[in-house]
Amino acid sequence: MFRTALRNVLAHKARLLMTVLAVMLGVAFVSGTLVFTDTLSHAFRSQSAKSYDNVAVAVTSYASESDAKQEPGLSQQTLDRIGKLDGVASVTGRVDGFAGVADPDGKLIGAGWSNKGSNFAPGKDGEDAAYDFVQGSGPVKDDQIALDKDTAAKGEYKVGDKVRVATNGPVKEYTLAGVFTTEDGAVSAGGSLVLFDTSVAQRLYLAPGYYRDLTVTAASGADDRRILDAVEPLIPDNAEAKTGAALADEQAKEIEEGLSSLNQILLGFAGIALFVGIFLIANTFTMLVAQRTKELALMRAVGASRKQITRSVLAEAGVVGLVASVVGLALGVGLAAGLRSGMAAFGMKVPAGPLVITATPVIAALCVGVLITMLAAWLPGRRAAKIPPVAAMSSVHAVATTKSLVVRNSIGGVITALGAGAIVAGAAMGSDGRWIIALGAFLALIGVIVLVPLLSRPVIALVRPLLVRAFGVSGKLAGQNAVRNPRRTGATASALAIGLTLVTGLSVLGVTVGTALDKMTTDQIKADYMVAMASGGDLDKSALAALEKVPGVTAVSPQQSSSFEIKGDWVSASAITPGDIERVLNVELVNGSLGTLGKGQLAIAEKTATKQGWKVGDTLPVTFNDDKKGELTVGAIFKDSEFLSPVLVDTEVVAPHEAKPYIPQIFVKMAGGQTAANEKALISALGENPAISVMDHKDIRDQFGGFINMMLNVMYGLLAMALLIAVLGVVNTLAMSVFERQQEIGMLRAIGLDRRRVKRMVRLEAVVISVFGAVVGIGLGSFLGWAIGQTIKSSLPGYALVIPWDRIGIFLILAALVGVLAAMWPARSAARLNMLNAIKTE
Repeated sequence: MFRTALRNVLAHKARLLMTVLAVMLGVAFVSGTLVFTDTLSHAFRSQSAKSYDNVAVAVTSYASESDAKQEPGLSQQTLDRIGKLDGVASVTGRVDGFAGVADPDGKLIGAGWSNKGSNFAPGKDGEDAAYDFVQGSGPVKDDQIALDKDTAAKGEYKVGDKVRVATNGPVKEYTLAGVFTTEDGAVSAGGSLVLFDTSVAQRLYLAPGYYRDLTVTAASGADDRRILDAVEPLIPDNAEAKTGAALADEQAKEIEEGLSSLNQILLGFAGIALFVGIFLIANTFTMLVAQRTKELALMRAVGASRKQITRSVLAEAGVVGLVASVVGLALGVGLAAGLRSGMAAFGMKVPAGPLVITATPVIAALCVGVLITMLAAWLPGRRAAKIPPVAAMSSVHAVATTKSLVVRNSIGGVITALGAGAIVAGAAMGSDGRWIIALGAFLALIGVIVLVPLLSRPVIALVRPLLVRAFGVSGKLAGQNAVRNPRRTGATASALAIGLTLVTGLSVLGVTVGTALDKMTTDQIKADYMVAMASGGDLDKSALAALEKVPGVTAVSPQQSSSFEIKGDWVSASAITPGDIERVLNVELVNGSLGTLGKGQLAIAEKTATKQGWKVGDTLPVTFNDDKKGELTVGAIFKDSEFLSPVLVDTEVVAPHEAKPYIPQIFVKMAGGQTAANEKALISALGENPAISVMDHKDIRDQFGGFINMMLNVMYGLLAMALLIAVLGVVNTLAMSVFERQQEIGMLRAIGLDRRRVKRMVRLEAVVISVFGAVVGIGLGSFLGWAIGQTIKSSLPGYALVIPWDRIGIFLILAALVGVLAAMWPARSAARLNMLNAIKTE
């Protein structure tokens, strides 16, 4: 039987090709994901270990800038005391923060969040072990800097050039003293690194004479643990010391945790691709078994048992799965190498290192490929074994019995109803119902897949008159062929339906959330511009002073983040400019007057006021960040806003209690609104600082909705694998259908159906099946998108379901195009059949 199975595989190479491709793509996704994440993990672990190679002990301070009682960092005296300990060879102090470099056009080099500044800390030999200089030397004067090699290349800077650098303060011009290479994480992430003289970096990021971190290197033969024990008593309470080995282990663990999320997401999509592939594989083996019914019946008649028939089909599947797994593994390794190289396109660099291929992806590839193929082939094999030899020889088995169809449709109806009920129940539960919706979605998808053969007849019957009217005989035949074998049509359409269910659900949810954010931006922001740091950090208060002086500015207010304690509970507050805040943001008043903010009173958000039982006129005891106490009166109650904290207060009230204000955004209203001249005036007033973004309404919408669009595009790209497998399923079904109908096609040719109309018939059949699958997927996906949206509705003001009809139209057109492309080879094969040979086909 095994030899027979091998001969069958070799005899049906062309028919099994699509199955091999489907399994191969799924396996490539799985193995590629595992190799890719293993490679990244190994590269980053190696880099982490290398960066801590010569570190005996590292000390990090966690001083709070708002706590006046704490020192801002680790003092020079602490560094000197540690340097005198036995076994310590040297101690290096570091400070760091944001530093953005402008290119020759004034634009920021890097992504903002990964742009970093630090200090050049030379030892006795004048070198800093953390950096290897390829040009020039480190900065030793206040007006000098050094740049990493990549940033210097992007900005086309050479030693001696003037470079404009922005920190959280005003932009300044420095002389480039040197260019270096480094293993620093900011540079590895595609950002930039600027080195300042230590005294300059301390003034910029901390305070003169203080460091944020200390790195201790050990003398030859010294024990790191003993040095740690000696260091710990010398550091303040707000600092922590660890050995370099411990830090390397911690960082390696963080890398593993960070990559595990990526790994799970990619494996999830690989699972979807393999799930879609199951339908293609099952369809293929069902058709192959059906074509070999008489052959299997003869084998039963000469003594083969049912188990032997089933095992022969499974052996075929095992051989196919093994071949596909081996090829898929090789393709997956290539995919991993391509992904690593492709990360550069997103501005991320992976540390140098080999491509890591462990036993895990190899075993996973072989197990997944072989098991998935055998699982999908098991049911057709079992079904073939149960057919009595006499019935098989007379092809009585070919027509599904009424009982089997009733049982199938009843089971599908029950599963679909349970799934739909769970989805609706989960949607009614809000944010607590997401797992219920996930379970319901799985059940509904399975139920619809079971019901698809039943649905195919009435749905396709609706479009059959259109096909006849538009394409005549070819259209009529295509409509009939599409419903001739509902199970085969259903299995083929199901693969497309799964992919489009996910794509449509994501689209509905993404467009709905994006529209809500867009509406929120439009409704909440009256200002013409929002000014913020490109790094996502805080603006210097000098930026606020500069904007207030710009000609044409009619209102300007910061959204300054603050906090204080009220009756024992800490509350977050937005410190704003009274009189201007209501002109730049839509603050809906519930009670009281916003004018009281100018008198030093508070405005409280409605939900917070209701929860705490506060009302207008109440006097509240307040403890500020510097532990000073006072009393503030509630002057107004306003409706909750996504742009404002639960408490509004005048900046003048909190200013005496905060050493440095934290200003994430500044809103600006200008005479004449949003114009190129007004935007230029604001940019000029800020010193043409490349690190500061001046955003109009469109930019603000893009900032809030851009992430959603980016994630949608990534999801579309990942789901493309599943859709590609679905396309292979359409090709496979049509090819098998043409093979089975050779005699029929020969007869049609003989009575006058020319080649052109034969091709059209096959193409239309493919389009009908593809569009049917798309309609099912779009319907179910829209339902899921609505349900998931209900779970986030309460946390997103202005949420309202939006059906992206334009995208749905594109999906339907693409489905039709898929059908046309998938039919090219089968249609050509059908048209080229020799009519006489086809008529003679048994």
